[in-house]
Amino acid sequence: MAIWSIVRRKVVNGCNSSYFSSIIGKSWKSTSAKASHPRYYGALSKETSVFVRGSRVVVNAVSLPSYLGTTPCRVTLPCIQTFNTSIRLFSSDEGGSVDAVVPYMGESISDGTLATILKKPGDRVEADEPIAQIETDKVTIDVSSPTAGTIEKIVAKEGDTVEPGFKIAVISKSSGAATKVEDSEKKPEESKPEKKEEKPKPVAESPPSPKVETSPPKEKPRAPPPPPPASGASPREPQLPPKDRERRVPMTRLRKRVATRLKDSQNTFALLTTFNEVDMTNLMKLRSEYKDAFLEKHGVKLGLMSGFIKGAISALQNQPVVNAVIDGEDIIYRDYVDISIAVGTPKGLVVPVLRNVEQMNFAEIEKEINRLAKKATAGTISIDEMAGGTFTISNGGVYGSLLSTPIINPPQSAILGMHSIVNRPMVVGGEVMSRPMMYIALTYDHRLIDGREAVLFLRRIKDVVEDPRRLLLDI
Repeated sequence: MAIWSIVRRKVVNGCNSSYFSSIIGKSWKSTSAKASHPRYYGALSKETSVFVRGSRVVVNAVSLPSYLGTTPCRVTLPCIQTFNTSIRLFSSDEGGSVDAVVPYMGESISDGTLATILKKPGDRVEADEPIAQIETDKVTIDVSSPTAGTIEKIVAKEGDTVEPGFKIAVISKSSGAATKVEDSEKKPEESKPEKKEEKPKPVAESPPSPKVETSPPKEKPRAPPPPPPASGASPREPQLPPKDRERRVPMTRLRKRVATRLKDSQNTFALLTTFNEVDMTNLMKLRSEYKDAFLEKHGVKLGLMSGFIKGAISALQNQPVVNAVIDGEDIIYRDYVDISIAVGTPKGLVVPVLRNVEQMNFAEIEKEINRLAKKATAGTISIDEMAGGTFTISNGGVYGSLLSTPIINPPQSAILGMHSIVNRPMVVGGEVMSRPMMYIALTYDHRLIDGREAVLFLRRIKDVVEDPRRLLLDI
């Protein structure tokens, strides 16, 4: 698309639109120049010169730049007067400004809230450096600078609701542009003389207005006096805490989303929770014996979560209804296992998903958990990494939870809750022994899953965790 050079025109007597039309229809000649360079507009006495950097000066002509260069019209315009010299940049390599806009945030996200502005006007930024953060219902997304330069101005403000393509800031490619702009803005303020406070002039007293006699307003009926306090009761009202000791903070979009989904879960599902307890002795012994060799070979620590994920996979395969979901009047059975892992972050709860986890070994599971947990904590996890999921595992034991009833993550049908490991006296082989025990809880949708299936599901996890050799023998 050709870029037409702009000529400031001042129409004098006798110059009309037909005159311009006759000029535009003249023949054109090409000259060599690059259309992407800045255009310069100069003025001579009663003559107009329009040229492009790198091309020859065309006098008494109007230049129309194209991809091939500029083409002059050899006609003198008597209606064009002199005008000031100006330069207009068209995104050249030597300078200019570009906009930093909100990126595409995913199919299910139409807008977000500008949570934090990380930079201020005058700051130097590099290409792809975050300058702001957008908080959505699910994740926090960075708005990055499209080029290296200096922030010329911030267009939006924190708390604004923004959509993809919304302009956040203007980035100047020239490092000195922002400084010049700030200096030019400060000069007028400094040059303003200080206003001296003028003493108010005495107002002339007006003659008193004649009094008009009016009938006195009717008194409203008074409310009956309050009954006297009961004998022995203090007549003083209770002292409420002062407002200066309270803080009102608006809910974040993520917090609102979590609150809505959890309440919808309670209103939609027929929630029921069943419990069991697991002896962690053998799994902890296995981890203690092989953790060093596992770390040396795979480069990641061997944790307890991978053992419970393996147990959950086996239980889901034995009880496929727990991995299913209600869709209208149908039941959808999934022949794959995508397990969501609840991760608590400073900004709220997020649930990244391990895809096709039934095909993973212990090392692959631990690596994926570690990767997703780091991204979730840093707030850089993507929408695709949290979408879907057929079953959720929540480990409240890392915070010291002894027992809980977790809430289903819609639209799934069940969630497993892990808890802290506590040494308790247990009867083993007729003897009382101290054992590391953990309570596990399964909350499920009773519309789809019966109590028998829920109990058998937990029994399978208990069997696998207490004797990991069952996984090798598939028994």
